[in-house]
Amino acid sequence: MSIVPNFFGRRRSNVFDPFSLDVWDPFEGFPFNNSLSDQVRSSETASFVNANIDWKETDDAHVFKADVPGLKKEEVKVEVEDDRVLQISGERNKESEEKNDTWHRVERSSGKFMRRFRLPENAKVDQVKAAMENGVLTVTVPKVEVKKPDVKSIQISG
Repeated sequence: MSIVPNFFGRRRSNVFDPFSLDVWDPFEGFPFNNSLSDQVRSSETASFVNANIDWKETDDAHVFKADVPGLKKEEVKVEVEDDRVLQISGERNKESEEKNDTWHRVERSSGKFMRRFRLPENAKVDQVKAAMENGVLTVTVPKVEVKKPDVKSIQISG
């Protein structure tokens, strides 16, 4: 899957990728009101980080790696919906504010994120495994083994 940078430096999936369910908003980042990106950001599932996810296909599996720094495995969900849609979601709660605290800078965001990927036909959706280490979630979806064609040599008479 190729990655295409947009004008604002963020990585996003290729809009021509048939497996991506991302919605591209051509007006994202512009100072217009009521753009799709404004509606999504204000919704409950607005991304607290861009939830950057890499998807690679190996000989025997589809491997997804998601950057989820600072989250515990209990704060992340991995689900397969409708038999072929992998959904990765999670939430980072806002840090509690004490009345006596003085904040000088708040750059770490909070909120929910959700990413969805349509899995290809060769995915074994009943054998999905997930692991988290050092802020990286790795989801492995094994592939159906491709049976090599049975080749039978035919004798030519004559």
